Amino acid sequence: MASSNKIKIYDGDAGALLSPSSYPDRISLLPAEQAEVNTRGRIRTMWGQDMLSDVLQGRYRTVICGVNSDDNERGVIAQLVNLVTASQWSNSSVTSYAKMFHDAVSIHAAKDREPYILKFDLDSVLVLALLRPREQDYFTLTDLSRGFATVNKMLQGRPDRSPACTVSFLGAKSNRLVIDHDSQTEPSFETVLRTMYAAGFRGDIYPAPQMWERADVGVFPSYPFPAGLERMRAGSS
Repeated sequence: MASSNKIKIYDGDAGALLSPSSYPDRISLLPAEQAEVNTRGRIRTMWGQDMLSDVLQGRYRTVICGVNSDDNERGVIAQLVNLVTASQWSNSSVTSYAKMFHDAVSIHAAKDREPYILKFDLDSVLVLALLRPREQDYFTLTDLSRGFATVNKMLQGRPDRSPACTVSFLGAKSNRLVIDHDSQTEPSFETVLRTMYAAGFRGDIYPAPQMWERADVGVFPSYPFPAGLERMRAGSS
């Protein structure tokens, strides 16, 4: 007969010291539906994990983020090139390369659809960087969709580039994401997930640090979200 006692999380009395109410920055993680396996794949949300540490420990072969031709000092790509000791790239060379690419495109392929994907081989990891469109200080959802459609093509049939992870593009300091040119407001995390998923991405995503301030709403560990969420939105019990 199974015990009715709850399984302990910590040794000793540590559990009594770790009341969620004592930690303002936290989330409420909800379980995913286990009844049916999603054969179309999913995007895992890496709640509680540090992307830079995971990349440095070799957990990923490809990282997806943004890059621009103006200044990437506060971007993830600058942190990566500074931390990966085998990399010959630097923040300044990354930005210079992005600018050179933009200049070349404006001459030879001005009518191509942006954003372009720049590849930065850091030896231990490949960075696929969405190049922020010229004369924009942001990405739009359309840019994100087009960019991840290209990223998906670059990952397909290349097992040497998997597993892959991406930033969420939300709360970004160097390459912010907005819904469109008119709204200039950030989309929801769900919209970002839906856009990436529709473009074919099936890797891991790291949420923005600011999302840890949302203990008021439950979050799921992967996308697509459980079907019950849509039923709730439709008013079903």
